[in-house]
Amino acid sequence: MGCNRNCGLLAGAIIGGVLAILGGVLIPLGDNLISKAVKKEAVIVNGTTAFQNWLVPGSTVYREFWIFHVVNPSEVIEEGAQPKLEQRGPYTYRVRYLPKENVTEGENGTITYMLPNIASFEPDLSVGTENDTLTVLNLAVVAVPSVYPNTFMQSVINSWVKKSNAAILQNRTVNEILWGYTDPFLDSIPFPGVKSFVGVFYPYNGTTDGPYSVYTGTEDITKTAIIESYKNQRTLSYWKGHCDMVNGTDGASFPPFVKKDQVLRFFSSDICRSIYGVFHSEQVVKGITLNRFVVPREAFAAPTEVPDNYCFCTDAEISKNCTIAGVLDISACKAKKPVYISLPHFLHASESVLNDVEGLSPNEKEHETYLDIEPVTGFTLRFAKRLQVNLLVRPSTRIDPLKKVKKPYVFPILWLNESAVIGDEKAAMFRSKISSRLQMLSTLQMALMIGGSVIFLAFLGSYFICRSKKLK
Repeated sequence: MGCNRNCGLLAGAIIGGVLAILGGVLIPLGDNLISKAVKKEAVIVNGTTAFQNWLVPGSTVYREFWIFHVVNPSEVIEEGAQPKLEQRGPYTYRVRYLPKENVTEGENGTITYMLPNIASFEPDLSVGTENDTLTVLNLAVVAVPSVYPNTFMQSVINSWVKKSNAAILQNRTVNEILWGYTDPFLDSIPFPGVKSFVGVFYPYNGTTDGPYSVYTGTEDITKTAIIESYKNQRTLSYWKGHCDMVNGTDGASFPPFVKKDQVLRFFSSDICRSIYGVFHSEQVVKGITLNRFVVPREAFAAPTEVPDNYCFCTDAEISKNCTIAGVLDISACKAKKPVYISLPHFLHASESVLNDVEGLSPNEKEHETYLDIEPVTGFTLRFAKRLQVNLLVRPSTRIDPLKKVKKPYVFPILWLNESAVIGDEKAAMFRSKISSRLQMLSTLQMALMIGGSVIFLAFLGSYFICRSKKLK
């Protein structure tokens, strides 16, 4: 009888131990199964989940605009006073809803495509219509000193500025500000080749961006979606050194198995450079656990703080010997037009930049850029890309509307938020195919390990208790 009891207790302990070991063995085995399944579906090849999401965005992408309206125009025009700004918006457009064009397979496991640009106004998501009129900076007049630094040329151009009665500010509709209008000053210049149609995003609708060439992941899963070349080049010809490189993906997805300690690099043609994100926090979106990566303050820091940013400093005078943070001169990729990019409301910019205008209130929650990424697949399931478009205003003794300007300063035009979140149908599919299976496997592993350990200890403890009593 004692033997049977002891043998049963030992058998129970052995079974518990086997279950605990099985749970431990399932960890690498399960990880291997997951890895194989993800590698099969994450590559950008026709027929995979990744390819369908890559070809046409799986979520509706919106681009919201807030335009800075000048509330003290007479003081700015007549006295060169500091502009007082009031943001108006959002004016919302649906973008990125057309499939990629000219998709062709390339060599060395790459695929090439063109990205179509289109924007469709969404009145129900906007504060007004595209015909709302706002007082903003005169894009053409302000650009003259940067495009034509020669004072003689400025004197000649000033005759057409006066002829058109142009001022430093102008009243324009939302549609004109964003997508373009015929500028009377430029239209009066008799020189051939002068384009009189201008706008912050002109040309946009009906144009394409690229070609892009990205790795499919078929030859190396760690390169999935990484850009191999942009416009048939691996560099941009805008910057010096490593700043000119096209790094990372386009931000829509990343190679699978993303870790929290990674620096995720991505390229944005909107800001003419590559940038990066660092882990911030975990987020749960529609039942799916995601890792949030944000563009950190250091990405726009002055070279005196972050030496790697030295090659983004292009103008020693405006940047005060590369000590100014938070604004990026992208005139090299805008045909010398003095366009400066920043985060909205000059978030993370130097105080001197922020203090040159009134009415801005930067805060991280509303103005930072983030990507929420599912770590196993590398898919970006929610994002908000936020940036501000500014123009450099320079004083000029030869251009009448700029004679009252007291010093060079960066003038905000508008800021935008391009965002998307995975739809309910896609989220349900993702949960059933990915999240639920991962959770089930993890739960099974833990149940076997914990349950097996408890059974092992309980039966082994009982065995020794019984044996102790028998010896007594």
